[in-house]
Amino acid sequence: MSEKQFPRTTVEGVSLPRMLIGTNWIVGFSHTSYAADMDIKITNHNAEAVFPILKKFSDSGVDAIMGGLTKQQLMMDSIKYFQDKTGKKLIQIDTPILNVDNTPEARHEAENMIKNSKKAGVTFCLPHHSCVEKLVDKGTRKINRLPDYLSMIRDNGMIPGLSAHMPELIIYSDLNQYDVQTYIQIFNCMGFLMQVEIEKVIKIIHEAKKPVMTIKPMAAGRVSPYIGLTFNWTVLRECDMITVGAKTEYEAEEDIEIGFAALERRLPKIKGRDSPNKTDILK
Repeated sequence: MSEKQFPRTTVEGVSLPRMLIGTNWIVGFSHTSYAADMDIKITNHNAEAVFPILKKFSDSGVDAIMGGLTKQQLMMDSIKYFQDKTGKKLIQIDTPILNVDNTPEARHEAENMIKNSKKAGVTFCLPHHSCVEKLVDKGTRKINRLPDYLSMIRDNGMIPGLSAHMPELIIYSDLNQYDVQTYIQIFNCMGFLMQVEIEKVIKIIHEAKKPVMTIKPMAAGRVSPYIGLTFNWTVLRECDMITVGAKTEYEAEEDIEIGFAALERRLPKIKGRDSPNKTDILK
């Protein structure tokens, strides 16, 4: 284990690192192109290939992983492989896509999805934004039937949260005092995939009653790690988290050092780009 461990926060009594392991750059969701997706999938083609990434994060105390874990067999295999090989546990934060149709059959399907998360060893269960947004009523400022799904999560011994790409979800959840203990919110310096302007989203995050797990800090590769991570660490609260995707252990190592540096208000100790014929000022 590295001597230096990443700072932590707490969500309903569970200690979490303020940096979370993202999964898009492991399973192949680049948000760039089919070719980029395939490059990720070729690189991380099995659990053994993914292991160095998880180990690099874990060695620095980044021991929590977030994403659609139970719907990605690669992630289930990789988590098991890591835990079996190291004897260490990864805290799992799952974002299942539930069938939220208002029928008995759909409810039964949603219950089975939640039970599947529990069976996989998930600690935090946050229904995916794509299904939750179907329940939003802006007129009444409520999320219809959300308490039903949160109760299912509680009944299965997991901590409920909410994937809230739509910023209103945080506001409505807090307003109605739903049993939501943490949120996922897109936040980056480019406003990439954010539904309203950066200034409004950071205000919502700061006013949220529970810790927020931010995602896409580097705008899916559109800004460098130094710029994206430094911006987020500078403006977020001490209770909030940043989810970081890495395709290789080398990316993970850089992201961790940049995170430490931003929180410690110093320059990161990372190597420069390997470009040919650098001028003296760039060496």
